[in-house]
This record gives sequence, C-alpha cells and structure tokens, in this order.
Amino acid sequence: MRLSIDHTTGFHYATTVRASYNEARLTPLSSARQSVWSSRVTIEPTPWSYTYTDYWGSQVTAFELHDPHRDLSVQGFSLVETRAADDWATQPSMVADREPDAPVTDRFAEYLVDHDRTRPPAELAAAAADLTGGHDPRTAAVEICRVIAERVEYRSGATEVATLAAEAWDGRSGVCQDFSHLALGALRSAGIPARYVSGYLHPLGTAAEVGSVVEGESHAWIEFWAGQWLAYDPTSGRVPGEGHVRIAHGRDYRDVAPLRGTYAGGESEMFVTVQLTRLG
Repeated sequence: MRLSIDHTTGFHYATTVRASYNEARLTPLSSARQSVWSSRVTIEPTPWSYTYTDYWGSQVTAFELHDPHRDLSVQGFSLVETRAADDWATQPSMVADREPDAPVTDRFAEYLVDHDRTRPPAELAAAAADLTGGHDPRTAAVEICRVIAERVEYRSGATEVATLAAEAWDGRSGVCQDFSHLALGALRSAGIPARYVSGYLHPLGTAAEVGSVVEGESHAWIEFWAGQWLAYDPTSGRVPGEGHVRIAHGRDYRDVAPLRGTYAGGESEMFVTVQLTRLG
C-alpha cells in the first residue's frame, strides 16, 4: 500500500517567544515491511537544525529558534510503501521458552524495566504472570492484550498524554497510548522485553480508494521479543497491517513524542493535523 503522509504540528504562543529548542520525530523508518520513498521536515520560522539517529534508532530533527515568533509550525511530509506482515498470531509458536535467558535479559534490559508511565496495576501484573506461566511469549502477549481489551474501553479524550497506565486501568478507559503502555507494563512484569512503537494508522487501510484523502491519526502499538521483534496492536487486537506506518520506537511515549521542546515565553496551544492519501 502506497501512502502520502502530511503531518503538521506546532504551537500558537500567547506571547512573543524569543527562543525555543525542539525535537521532531516525524520521519518514517525503512524496514522489512516499510519502504520510504521520500521524506522531509519543514519548519516555520526557518530555524537552525540538524538530524541524527537517537539511542533507540529513531530519526530526529533537532532545531532551535532565536528570532522572536508567535507561532511555530512543523510539517513532516513522507511517501511510503507498506507491506502486510506475517500474521504470526495464527501460526505455530516459534519460541517455547517462557523466561528470557541471561543474554536476552542483558541485551534488552531497558525494555524490561517499568517506570511510572508503564508500571501495571497489581491485578494486571498477576494476570500476566499467570498467562506467561502457561504459554509461550507469543501466545501470552496476545492473551495479555485480550485481558486489557476486556477491562479497558477505547474512548477518545478519556485520558491525557501524561496519563499513567495504572490510571487508565482504574478509569477503565483510554486511547491507543494507554493500551500500549498497559501492554508494555504487563509484558515486562512477566519477563518479556517490549517496546513502544509510534506511527500512523490509515482508518480504512487497503479499502481506501486510490487518490482519496482522509484525516488520519497518530497511533501507537507495541513490539515484544520472542526470538525476534513481533509487532502487535493492543488497541485493535491484531497484528499491524498495511495501514500502519511506523515512525519511531522506545521505552514509552516519552521516547517517541512527535514534537517536544522548551521555550521562553507565555502559555502555548498545540495544534496537530494528519492527512493520509492512498497512492496505490
């Protein structure tokens, strides 16, 4: 599936800002199931900027502005081609081990440690321990996500970007970020390395007409280690398909935020629009 992605985000400031320092993660990464034909990040006002690959392997555009400004606009424009992943969830298990061995524990130590953002409530951690005790990591991951889906309702606006996984669980509602944080915390508590993936989701997928433009959305899902990194979308309860476009990954949302930074000035209002066009 070939897609054009136009992600525009930024801030309107209540007062004149004389300096701001920011990082944008809006550049898709090439992988076995995703080819990036072209990608660019445009910033207004024009700043001093540079790009680098961060510790987790995501591409970052870092920039700073020292001219007075009342608005900041960052546009990420990309052309990508996605391919359907193998539906490993319906295939025989590849890994029988229920506990990571020492090399895996050492190699993925940072994806095994929970922080406040992902730390699971005791009830979910207990369920995850029971499930991993009787299943291989692949099956356990799917079952853990099923438990989360049964207890938490997807409801737009129910939580905020700073909401903790345990808070979403207690409120019995959340969005894709919360479903992913809960899944990460549960998997890690059971000894399965897991990481947060950010990107986009085409709401119609391959059912969209060629040339049609839709309002897309930023999306989040997870990957866990079972002899290889396997992706799963706990919000929809399925393996990511051609409508999923990968941007970045890390320990949780804080490592992959599309735009973050600091500035000297008054209050600000953030804006975000995402438009996805199917090209073929």
